[in-house]
Amino acid sequence: MENINIQNNSQMEFSPFNNIVKLCLQGMEMEEKGKPEEASKLFIQSWDEATNDFEKFLAANYVVRHQKNVSDKLNWLETGLHFALKVNNDAVNSALPSLYLNIGKCHEVLGYSDKAKANFDLASSYKYKPSDKGPFYHGTKANLQIGDLLPAGGGSNYKAELKMNHIYFTALVNGAGLAAALAKGDRNERVYIVEPTGSYENDPNLTDKKFPGNPSRSYRSKAPLKIVGEVTEWVRQTPEELQKFREKLENNNGEIIN
Repeated sequence: MENINIQNNSQMEFSPFNNIVKLCLQGMEMEEKGKPEEASKLFIQSWDEATNDFEKFLAANYVVRHQKNVSDKLNWLETGLHFALKVNNDAVNSALPSLYLNIGKCHEVLGYSDKAKANFDLASSYKYKPSDKGPFYHGTKANLQIGDLLPAGGGSNYKAELKMNHIYFTALVNGAGLAAALAKGDRNERVYIVEPTGSYENDPNLTDKKFPGNPSRSYRSKAPLKIVGEVTEWVRQTPEELQKFREKLENNNGEIIN
């Protein structure tokens, strides 16, 4: 099999190990524990420590959740939109419909009907179908060859007893590497370059459930994925970081949308 080295050092790539993402996750944990003030402080901290447009886009979307009046909420929504448009890639574009929709609602409450309509129209103009063209990756511990097809209907990477109605993949090589590391089994971690053979959609388990849009660029399809290559280098996490993720997976009682 042809092996391909891929180095992705983009500052705007979503990673659960990114400091801003960690702060937002901590803030959400405080929300779940009924501690909104602690959550708000963590979100403000994430905004203060954000170093690039992508991080500012993420942070703004959490700061807005704790604004007390509509004008402040509108200001933070427009701030998040500003940085989303500056980033202008598939990691954030799926968040645009909800951003425009919520901005429109704020204008409506404030009595600016023309601005409200303009934003509602913008929200409607964006399609939820992914525009992402890849390349795409699938992380696993299975040994596969170029030309092999990965069909839907197999067992989950994380819960062997769960049969999946879709096959899942991502446009972020490091995300696929994390999936491979967390997958069940004793074989070596493998990250394959794949091509969807049919239509695909945003993975609803991730899209908007925690982070706005689909920043992890995660997708699913009922059509098979074709193996077209393999990646040999990606950012690997420490055993301690992986253990924390395994614990989160084991403690996750939420329903998987499949």
